[in-house]
Amino acid sequence: MTADTSASLDTTPPLSEEERLRRWRLVLGGEAEGSCGKLSGPMAEMDQALAALYDADGKNGLGKSSERRGGRGGSSPSVARWLGDIRKYFPTPVVQVMQRDALERLDLRELLLQPEMLESAHADVHLVANLIALSGVIPASTKETARMVVRKVVDELLKKLEEPMRSAVTGALDRSQRNRRPRHSEIDWNRTIRANLRHWQEEYRTIVPQQLIGYGRKARSPQREVVLCIDQSGSMAASVVYSSIFGAVMASLPAVATKMVVFDTNIVDLTEQLDDPVELLFGVQLGGGTDINGAVGYCQSIIREPRNTILVLISDLYEGGVEANLLRRAASLVESGVQFITLLALSDEGAPSYDRALAAKLAALGVPSFACTPNAFPDLMAAAIRKEDINAWASTQGLVATPKGQP
Repeated sequence: MTADTSASLDTTPPLSEEERLRRWRLVLGGEAEGSCGKLSGPMAEMDQALAALYDADGKNGLGKSSERRGGRGGSSPSVARWLGDIRKYFPTPVVQVMQRDALERLDLRELLLQPEMLESAHADVHLVANLIALSGVIPASTKETARMVVRKVVDELLKKLEEPMRSAVTGALDRSQRNRRPRHSEIDWNRTIRANLRHWQEEYRTIVPQQLIGYGRKARSPQREVVLCIDQSGSMAASVVYSSIFGAVMASLPAVATKMVVFDTNIVDLTEQLDDPVELLFGVQLGGGTDINGAVGYCQSIIREPRNTILVLISDLYEGGVEANLLRRAASLVESGVQFITLLALSDEGAPSYDRALAAKLAALGVPSFACTPNAFPDLMAAAIRKEDINAWASTQGLVATPKGQP
């Protein structure tokens, strides 16, 4: 297609010179007022919201300066108004970015402890992660608001992710065991027809099946054991939120025995709290060091049927414990039949930072390592339940696994 043709297909009306200058003024800030003109109306209000966060001279509408970034109680009404403004003038993805920037650039974390700010903030995974990190110091007057915010996000994520997770896992379990003498209601007609194509009867225009293939009958006891071992260091905050949601969904499936363990230098088994993701999240303590070897050792001790167990380690692999012992444990788990997978992140945040050398050593032992998005996680668990080659599955999904021996 030629450039002229492409241009003719562009139906976007050209910007006027006045509009173009206004947009440049919005991007460049107050210093460009002399060359781009003065803003008015909604554009001026958008500019004020941006300047409150990004103004280079350190003066802003949040009651802060570059010399003093700690949040103070008296400034919270201004922050609450600012949060309302950005939600009014910017789309949700931009609001999320600006909220994260405010927390990082202006150190407004303690303002999350105030009800008026929480009520104004856009509730998302990152806000939940900050509330979890601050759960130990949230005052009594704010705790109920904080729980309402976390519950809102959890409910939204469950609505989005529960059905794909349930369908993928249940479908994989139903098909992981075949029944050669099925009842009529248990017949897998697609597989049965394919297996009996040679018995096609031209005269009757039908197939006479000699062999019936059915879905496995529902087991009374769990068919798979899933252990989620989650690094709760600060860099893994979003992964902790998503892992808790998926863990709660899998725990509700009778055919899957799900356990959830979180760790830093300490190890906490949260399996008993999987029925309530909100309580579970408030049981997490984000931050601290990392002892992956100790956590994997604990998980190894609670595995009952290695050949029916999927161990998912969710960590950036920056080990603070003894790496050599971790590798020995990993080799022992794989040899025993455990399907051991490492997720470097379970989030939508893009390529994570991780210890490439340790990931390569684990890959050499048969432990694939890659980052996974929440949308892809249900299919990952289905592939693991079917005991597929996880490296091959990751490749088909565009998820790049760490090559063996190549950090």
